[in-house]
Amino acid sequence: MKALRLLFTNTKKHSPAKKWSFTPLFTDETQFISLIHASKTIKHLQQIHAQIILHQQFSNTRIVTQLISSSSFKKNFLNYALSIFRHSKNPNLFLFNSLIRALADNSYYMSSISYFLVMLRSNIRPNSLTFPFVLKSTSALQEGWLGMEIHNEILKLGLLHDRFVLLHLVDMYAKVGLLDCASQLFDESSQWGDDARSTLIWNVLINGFCKAGNWGKALELFEEMPEKYGSTWSSLIDGLMKAGEINRAMELWHSMEEKDVVSWTTMIDGFSQNEQHEKAISMFFEMLEEGGKPNDHTIVCVLLACAKAGALATGVRIHDYILNNGFTIKRGITTALVDMYSKCGSIENASCVFDKTEDKDLHTWTVMIWGCAINGYLHKALEFFNKMKSTGIKPDGVVFLAIITACSHAGNVEKGLDFFNKMKKDYSIPPTMKHYAVMVDLYGRSGRLDEALRLIKNMEIAPDFVIWGALFSACRAHKNIKMAEYASEKLLELEPKHPGSYVFLSNVYAGVDRWQDVEKVRSKMKNKGVVKDPGWSYIEIKGKVTSFVAGDCGHDLSDEIHLKLNEIVKSAREHGYMPETEWVLHNIEEEEKEDALGSHSEKLALAFALICSGDNEVIRIVKNLKICGDCHSLMKYASKMTGRGIVVRDIKRFHHFKDGSCSCQDYW
Repeated sequence: MKALRLLFTNTKKHSPAKKWSFTPLFTDETQFISLIHASKTIKHLQQIHAQIILHQQFSNTRIVTQLISSSSFKKNFLNYALSIFRHSKNPNLFLFNSLIRALADNSYYMSSISYFLVMLRSNIRPNSLTFPFVLKSTSALQEGWLGMEIHNEILKLGLLHDRFVLLHLVDMYAKVGLLDCASQLFDESSQWGDDARSTLIWNVLINGFCKAGNWGKALELFEEMPEKYGSTWSSLIDGLMKAGEINRAMELWHSMEEKDVVSWTTMIDGFSQNEQHEKAISMFFEMLEEGGKPNDHTIVCVLLACAKAGALATGVRIHDYILNNGFTIKRGITTALVDMYSKCGSIENASCVFDKTEDKDLHTWTVMIWGCAINGYLHKALEFFNKMKSTGIKPDGVVFLAIITACSHAGNVEKGLDFFNKMKKDYSIPPTMKHYAVMVDLYGRSGRLDEALRLIKNMEIAPDFVIWGALFSACRAHKNIKMAEYASEKLLELEPKHPGSYVFLSNVYAGVDRWQDVEKVRSKMKNKGVVKDPGWSYIEIKGKVTSFVAGDCGHDLSDEIHLKLNEIVKSAREHGYMPETEWVLHNIEEEEKEDALGSHSEKLALAFALICSGDNEVIRIVKNLKICGDCHSLMKYASKMTGRGIVVRDIKRFHHFKDGSCSCQDYW
């Protein structure tokens, strides 16, 4: 940002507004603008552009402004918009505004500000339509100093009293964390009359204080509001939810007299963002019962909750609701449906929805490829990847991450390495930390630990916790104690209080009966106040989502669940299962170890499903942590004994258990 600061400092003072007018209307100006708005491809715009030049109308500001605006609706059109602008002789205020907005709307924030500075140096005076998008870019870049400089420019031009400019200025200060400046500006605006302070400005400031955790000030502002609209209630509820203050949000929700679609959606989204997916889903159906009508955003939020909870039956029910209630199936909903079906382990349904989607963009393709990847379907992932390229859509780093992940889960090292190299050489996409982590996992899966370590040491960016964690997991799987200890040292250097480092190292030592070392690790955890993350699992039975935590005894059927689990373990033992007690943290008596393993949340969910679900139903469980080796082993035996498919989605991937084997081939 030093260059930007220098540019701003050296910007010439702009001259007073120049008098100018549009070029007189041509007989076909309206026709050209209509054609521009109807165009959908670069080729169409180029043809219209050529005709504009042939008819000597490239000097017509209205036409060229519309041409730039239409060229910037999609990111891949933006270069063309820039080209049009650069070929414009003496670009004026309207052309600059159009380009600055296009760049900001497409997340090219630095470029948006740069062209604003060019505008000032060209002695073109900004207006009230310029600053909102410049301030939007400033907020995104988190550059408060720049916001203050722009504030000064607004004051010089006498535009602070414009409600639209004022709103974006307060919003900018709130988003960059300068709440004192936002509050001062807000307070000063009260002297300009009631019209100056719109409901939106109140909402912006309330959200800012919520984000900063200053509930007292947020609630004080809320109480002071002369008139509270539904959007204000929703803003405060949204702010509380985002900060994890669920109980306060619920209190506010219950005190609302009239609840509209925005407030319902805010609650659904808030519960889902706070990992309370079953409440998000139940809130959606409560909305329907009370006569509320969801919009597209509501549907996307509840489908996201279904995806996170693995609630396939509920997702299907919502899909039916969409089809039967006149929803226009837009890209956002279809992408959410593909995501939901994929994350519930139903690639067949995801593919069906995807195939029926006509308007597929890069994000839609990416979601489908990711779904195949996490479910372990490399062949399908490759098929969709190649189809995407055949449509002319260029893959980005996220798509390559998905396809390399698919290679990793399938154990295809050479193909994964080939895609990694193609990404860098053929598409000039630099690898991110996530790409390196998947590559380390890919090498680790096949036992090529030395190559994994060599890759880490040759990385162009400093390896983070996830990278060393991937190597650590591979060392555990292949029982390479020396390298595991080295990786553990790196993990503890980066995050000394992260429980994963201690738990994994303890498990590695336990796996080779080094119990003294296990005890040392446990003592270190205790002394440093490190607590292992609690495990929980979701399962959906008859359309209702139920959650279990490790050692759960609070369920109404708790006694039956534990009896059923004992029955499963006993039967599995008769078929050769032996509890893998090395997964328990420290050296205790064997019987106690088995008790500790028996309380894992995914086992309780399994027993609950066997009691309550139909005999032929696939059992689907979602786990917040990686499934342990013992639970993985028991699931294999359970799938063979019961003849039922069992699908477990842990934090890393899907495990499809069938007839005593797992789709991960016992590596995860």
